[in-house]
Amino acid sequence: MFEAEIERYERVRRDYEKHIVARMSPADYLTWHEVLFSCHSCAIEGNSFTVDDTRILREQGLAMVPQGHSLLECAEMADHFRAFRYVTSHIDSAFDEALLRETNRLVTENTLAFRAPGAIPGEYTKEDMAAGDTVFGDHETLVARVPALMESTADALARGIHPMIVSSRFHGFFEYLHPFRDGNGRTGRLMSNWLLMHAGHPLVVIDIKDRAAYIEALKRKRTEGTDEYLISFFFKTAIERMESELAQKRRNTALGAFLF
Repeated sequence: MFEAEIERYERVRRDYEKHIVARMSPADYLTWHEVLFSCHSCAIEGNSFTVDDTRILREQGLAMVPQGHSLLECAEMADHFRAFRYVTSHIDSAFDEALLRETNRLVTENTLAFRAPGAIPGEYTKEDMAAGDTVFGDHETLVARVPALMESTADALARGIHPMIVSSRFHGFFEYLHPFRDGNGRTGRLMSNWLLMHAGHPLVVIDIKDRAAYIEALKRKRTEGTDEYLISFFFKTAIERMESELAQKRRNTALGAFLF
């Protein structure tokens, strides 16, 4: 299963790494993705920052609050910047609970007190939760399954299972467990991308315009017990984004021939 998706993904990835990744400095590549990834990941959770707003905040810090945004949104974005830098600077670390909990701590450091008074960033939830139309399971049972998820995911990657499949399967299981009081979506997307970067693959940025399809794929994991939809979504998202950026680079390169 997924042989066709893997073949197409690897073909596009080779072009993307040759014409996009290899042509940029590693620092510039990560800064670019820090803005894009943070913007869209936070937007999925309701943050109203645009890519340009996110870039301004990234460059100028909280001294420059983009017009029309709350301090809570700014703090959430600033937290995500720090979490992104932590994850991308620990690509060679062990994929374990320490990495997971520190990522969540950074993601929620300056917003959790507002959203869940009394909860501690990076600590597992102490109560059952619900979100939207989803009632999550018994929190003690679900939290107890986190160590096995981390271990089995690291083992799957080490055994040579394709990183996109490992990343998307982890994401589905992690969001199903929902072990933290807040920031599970942002934390899960960061950890899924840790798996990809650890394997030498580009990041997957889930665009806010694809939020409905993303949420539906996650729901299928809960309602049908299958991660087929989420794996397909990850492949589709990655391929379309790489193809779009390659096409954009070709257009902009061609445009340069007509400038005075």
